[in-house]
Amino acid sequence: MPKNTMTDLRNHLFEVMEALKDDENPMELDRARAVCQVAGKLIDSAKVEIDFLKAMDASKATGFFELPAASHEPVALPAPERRRLA
Repeated sequence: MPKNTMTDLRNHLFEVMEALKDDENPMELDRARAVCQVAGKLIDSAKVEIDFLKAMDASKATGFFELPAASHEPVALPAPERRRLA
């Protein structure tokens, strides 16, 4: 299992939001912006991974996204839509 997952990313972003709202010791805005920029890049790379898996009709990813606890089988991604050119 990978060291960091989408759940970890969400948790980190929620921590940033909480730190920004801390009345006594708020996080610096520059630091919060940097965290959000890095998170955006991670999200962008996850989107590329999903697009690649769809294009290759693959069913197994890197593990950045967690599978449901009840399932130990790879989750099949839907096949990409095939559009006809008119």
